[in-house]
Amino acid sequence: MKKRAILYWPLLLAVLSCTGNPDKFEQAGQQPDIYPDYIGVTVPSTIAPLDFDINGASKVIAIAMGADGQTLKVSGKSANFPIKAWHKLLSASKGGTVQVTACGRMDGKWKRFEPFEIHVSEDAIDYGIAYRLIAPGYQAFSHIGIYERDLSSFDEVCLIGGKNFDGCVNCHSFNRTRPEDFSLHVRGERGATFIRKNGKTVAYDMKTDSTLAACVYPCWHPDGRFIAYSTNVNRQGFHQRPDKVLEVYDLKSDLQVYDTQENVLITSPEVKVDGVNENMPVFSADGRSIYFTSCTEQEIPRNVTEVKYNLCRVDFNPETGDIGHKVDTVIFAEAMGKSISFPKPSYDGRWILYQLADYGCFGAWHHESDLWLLDLQTGETRPLDGVNSDDAESAHSWSSNSRWFVFGSRRDDGLYTRAYICHIDADGVCAKPFMLPQKSPRAYYDNSVRSYNVPEFVSSPVNFDGNAAVRLYNSDDRKKVGFRWSASSL
Repeated sequence: MKKRAILYWPLLLAVLSCTGNPDKFEQAGQQPDIYPDYIGVTVPSTIAPLDFDINGASKVIAIAMGADGQTLKVSGKSANFPIKAWHKLLSASKGGTVQVTACGRMDGKWKRFEPFEIHVSEDAIDYGIAYRLIAPGYQAFSHIGIYERDLSSFDEVCLIGGKNFDGCVNCHSFNRTRPEDFSLHVRGERGATFIRKNGKTVAYDMKTDSTLAACVYPCWHPDGRFIAYSTNVNRQGFHQRPDKVLEVYDLKSDLQVYDTQENVLITSPEVKVDGVNENMPVFSADGRSIYFTSCTEQEIPRNVTEVKYNLCRVDFNPETGDIGHKVDTVIFAEAMGKSISFPKPSYDGRWILYQLADYGCFGAWHHESDLWLLDLQTGETRPLDGVNSDDAESAHSWSSNSRWFVFGSRRDDGLYTRAYICHIDADGVCAKPFMLPQKSPRAYYDNSVRSYNVPEFVSSPVNFDGNAAVRLYNSDDRKKVGFRWSASSL
């Protein structure tokens, strides 16, 4: 560490002499208060530059030193690092750290802050993430869209949505981050479920005479033939209490599986029970089980705080699509006075990441909503204390190698959900999460009026023809699906 410091000081002085020629600067004696908080985070070597601002500073000087001693120097209103040089620095620092020392112009004086470290993991991360951008009230469809972001840069593209599209896009899902298999539901007067498989996108009418409504909350089976869905009669309402804003709830919901080969929805009496809501189904890593949440129906909105979902499991036969007839309760959250939502098994079969809140099924609007981790080997479950914040943690997904997860959090300002990425090792130890990088981040996020909703990793560009999908949505071209009950036994 001393050798790095000796090398570092002449470089810092050289930079200071080239930026306004300050003849002296104060030693702050502490690390800088930066936005976003990237101090001590763990990142992949291909991540976009972790640009930052120093709160209260009109100008910033920053020097990043890699594990091999190479340096990268920037100055300006924000610390904005050039992409190519940044990637070169991180690539040389895999398994090590990048040390950053920053100076800020504050109250007419320069202050030098103590250096901080950024850890560079050897674990790779996927190409990008796809998410829905949505205003907090989300009443206008024109302000809603599905977007894709390249994680190695700041490039963002709109896949579908916008001013010329009169539909509410939601419930996007990929098959284990592979965008070739893509499911997307669109609410609205011409509602449809888009499914892309084998290079072809088809608009489906997923409502049958035997099911409640269209299909939502999708999860692809590993082999790509089946998609688990719930079918929901959902509503939203606004609280009168100042500490509560919006509530999203289900009046009824059931579980079903769509067979893309036979074009039929499959369910069983055990996951379509009168008086019970079955919700948010997901396949296990081996594809032989379905995990889902389940609760007793309540009178809504009178008893909305009594809505407590447990985590359940049922067998699944990937050869026939049949659902088992014995439901096991994996986590009895109701006994804890809590409610589980959005269970997501890791692709390596070791973990289930889920949300836990006081009640309900939509944690994005619950300040107390936290992320919990279930160890499928030991059965132990615990909160991710180093990951959770004082505000809502919500929708999350795993990277293809199960070494990263992305999630939504309102820790930034309590109103808008931002995307955060977190490293998790083979033993379930999580690093400090970091906010999705943006160029000149303070200006970007201060001017952003939309939330990041349901971020999903993608292993390559989605290449979705949104214009063709809009034309298909506006047409009467809908493929109907069949329905059958699961066989009597697996």
